[in-house]
Amino acid sequence: MRNTLSLKKWDTPLLLVGGLVILTGLSSALGYEQLTFSLTEMLIRLVVVVGIYIFVGNSGVISFGHIGFMCIGAYAAAWLTLDPSWKQVMLSGLPVTLQENTYPFGIAVLAAACLAAFTALLLGAALMRLNGLAASIATFAFLAIVNSVYSNWDTVTGGTSSLIGIPNAVTVCIALGFAAAAIIVAFAFQTSRVGLMLRASREDEVAAQASSIGIFKVRLAAFVISAFTVGAGGALYAQFIGVLTPDAFYLGMAFVTLAMLVVGGVGSLTGAVLGTAAVTLVTEVLKVGERGLTIAGTDLALPLGSQEIGLGIAMMLILILRPAGIMGNDEVKLSRGAK
Repeated sequence: MRNTLSLKKWDTPLLLVGGLVILTGLSSALGYEQLTFSLTEMLIRLVVVVGIYIFVGNSGVISFGHIGFMCIGAYAAAWLTLDPSWKQVMLSGLPVTLQENTYPFGIAVLAAACLAAFTALLLGAALMRLNGLAASIATFAFLAIVNSVYSNWDTVTGGTSSLIGIPNAVTVCIALGFAAAAIIVAFAFQTSRVGLMLRASREDEVAAQASSIGIFKVRLAAFVISAFTVGAGGALYAQFIGVLTPDAFYLGMAFVTLAMLVVGGVGSLTGAVLGTAAVTLVTEVLKVGERGLTIAGTDLALPLGSQEIGLGIAMMLILILRPAGIMGNDEVKLSRGAK
């Protein structure tokens, strides 16, 4: 009986991970390289979106700055995995330990995630005392600062020039593994004592304070765990794409990842997963449309910029028809009565 109850408690992450495994298996069976590429990119973005959900979904505080942690994680992974001879010439401002050595994939991802989490700890000590719009604007200011620093610190980041030659170590199976881990971490946090206290403060901050919940502490914990997850997503992105520029982690990425969360439902882990899949599907279809199709000898193509326009229309329709997103605050379960 106890095992049955335990299974019911974890049915949400099991169903979500199972769905991703089936999707990955179908993609591999079809054998289309472009489909596998798109799925891998979606899984990496899923790690980032779930990471954002850990803080935003549980606290109710909208953050525009989490892509800054993705940038920090991506560049940290690049510093650890780039060829030493290239780093000594192009990134002369790096410490000697980083310049002269190359580190394995696992160490690079872990170190990148820890650097993002440490940054969040320092930043959160100030920002987590803010509420509402003030906190959201402060996180956007953090994103702008990260973009400015990484765009101008030429000897460490390469500035606006592209960092090239990053090893392409991430496969679809690796991305799937990290996506599954992110889902499990997010679910474990939201059902933990700290997560439940944070969600209580989201619903009624005054009542939470009256119940002796330390809102600052629980928000800071979520902020650090969230940044760790997003930083790991950034490291995966760097070692999947192989090329980095600071502008890749600015307004465009921030808008897309938040759109994925909003479309699925800000207050739902299932929503974060479904929103990522839905937005990816829309953008991929529009991307094919922009490249053009030949039908009955006639070339048909959507105008450039259709991805952004289509995504905006999709968001408006979702918010009009379902203001709380596809899932609202609900989670997928094995049965209606599962708790």
